[in-house]
Formats: sequence, C-alpha cells, structure tokens
Amino acid sequence: MDSLFASAPGFDQPLAVLKHCHDRIRKQLATLDKLHLYLAQPGAQSDAQAQAAAKAVLNYFQKAAPLHHEDEEIDLFPTLGSTAQGDDLALFQELLPRILQQHTQMAEQWQRLEQQLLRIAEGQAQSLQASELQAFQSLYQEHMQIEETQIAVMAARLFSAEQMQKLGGAMQARRGISSNIQLN
Repeated sequence: MDSLFASAPGFDQPLAVLKHCHDRIRKQLATLDKLHLYLAQPGAQSDAQAQAAAKAVLNYFQKAAPLHHEDEEIDLFPTLGSTAQGDDLALFQELLPRILQQHTQMAEQWQRLEQQLLRIAEGQAQSLQASELQAFQSLYQEHMQIEETQIAVMAARLFSAEQMQKLGGAMQARRGISSNIQLN
C-alpha cells in the first residue's frame, strides 16, 4: 500500500531536498495568507486555530528556513562557484549577489513578521500587516524561482557524484542526522 503522505527525498539527493524545502516554504507562505484572510474577517480573533497556524509558521521559519539558507551559503554556492566555468560562472557571479541580498532582506522582513506572529500565537493580536506579508511572500517567490530555474539546474548539470554526496552529507550533518553516506 502506498503511503498517504509524500516522503521527503533523502540527503543522497541534495538538490531534491533543497526543492522540498522550497515546497515547504510555499506551504508556510500559503498558511500565512490563510491566516491573514482569517484574521481580516469581521469579528475574527486570535483563537486557537489562528494561534496554531501562527505557531506552525513560526516553527518553520525559526528552525528550518535558516538551515536551508546555510545549506546554500555554506555548501551549495561555494561548490558551484568553484565548479562553474565560462558562461555558467558568469551567470553564477551575476546571480549570487542578488541571491545573498535576498537572504538578507528575507531575514529582515521575517523579523518584523515574526513579532506579529508571536503576538498572534499568544492571543494578543488579531492581524498581520498586509504590506509586510506581501513583501515577504513576493521576495520569497522571486528568490525560489531564481534558485530553481538557474542555480539548481546549473548544479545538477555541473556537480559530480562526489560533490553531490558531499553536499548531501553536509546538509544532513547540519540537521544533526547521523549519516550512512560515506564522504571521501
């Protein structure tokens, strides 16, 4: 019998793990949207359902999202920068400052949203600031688009099996998961 839940890819497929993280980010962004709409209804309040949604988003963006950015900044980007050549290297060097700037902007925007979500999670607030939510969502969508259509495609084409194994092992270690992967 097939599982009712799609399983996450293993760290032996590090680019698939990064894509899976993006899918989880999209789910959290959708939850933020639903929470915003829910709280915007007349008479809505930060009830148990709203508090649970806020806690779920907080949990993801406080724990998993920073690990995802570290995967990219510490392992993926340096490996890609040292592997790419010619037109690939030129494109990577053009995209990298923008991607890193987006990481910084997302962290700054998250700090503002995090404060609002903490108040909702504690039942002390009844709204999310729409302009901040929209800016956060738009930036993340643009960012994931660049990574999925440019960076991941390039890495999939250029990385050796050993580089993929090393990337997956580093990602797994960062999460404190013991590895059965042999790193050379």
